[in-house]
Amino acid sequence: MEFQFDERKISVNVPNWAVLEARVTERLAQRKGFALATINLDHLVKLGASPEFRSTYAAQDFVCADGNPIVWMSHIAGRAVSLIPGSEAILPLAKIAAKQGVGVALVGSTDPVLKAAAEYLEREVRDLDVVCCIAPPMGFDCKGAEAETVIERVADSGARLCFVAMGAPRQEEFAATGRRVAPEIGFVSIGAGLDFFAGTQKRAPQWAQKLQVEWLWRMLSNPQRLAVRYLKCMAILPGHVTRAALLRVRKDQS
Repeated sequence: MEFQFDERKISVNVPNWAVLEARVTERLAQRKGFALATINLDHLVKLGASPEFRSTYAAQDFVCADGNPIVWMSHIAGRAVSLIPGSEAILPLAKIAAKQGVGVALVGSTDPVLKAAAEYLEREVRDLDVVCCIAPPMGFDCKGAEAETVIERVADSGARLCFVAMGAPRQEEFAATGRRVAPEIGFVSIGAGLDFFAGTQKRAPQWAQKLQVEWLWRMLSNPQRLAVRYLKCMAILPGHVTRAALLRVRKDQS
């Protein structure tokens, strides 16, 4: 599945969980880093508006589908991918790290959230070692010298897998900087995933997930913050659905 933005083409190149786990396992085993982004409608809004964010996304090694609309469009395009939310990728990837004896870092959010999330992960994943937790201050520059200093601290800790919880586009910017500064570390952008573990945010209940209306549950839970965001997402959806349909036509004709 791919999305075209002027000169940039953003592709979902991790189609399912098996591919994700295989690629991360291989990179960690080879002591090679990576940056993993999880694309959703909000990201598509930002990608359409920001050439800089498009460049940041182009620096990501792996992109998976975080949002049912992305999955639906992939089926329309005839290039089906599976739903892989960033928050749900944390435990499987942490288990891979533990199995290989790879230290894990948590960057973003707040000190209390990181502490609680680290305790949760080490409790849930046997032999996992969270070796570094860093909560950058407000106004933290995700692309400049401040980011490089944090990434160097992560590298000095011995971590080779880093979960980044800053929200888009900051976490993807940080991961892109990380690929340049510490190419042996894998950076995974996971949004609010650590907050779910810490209990400071709640994920949509199972019924909402099964009905694929998590977005509606979240919007009703916090309309002041999310209503405008989701309106922007709805506004771009018809255009992307149309382009997905055209991809299907081209595929069928080729």
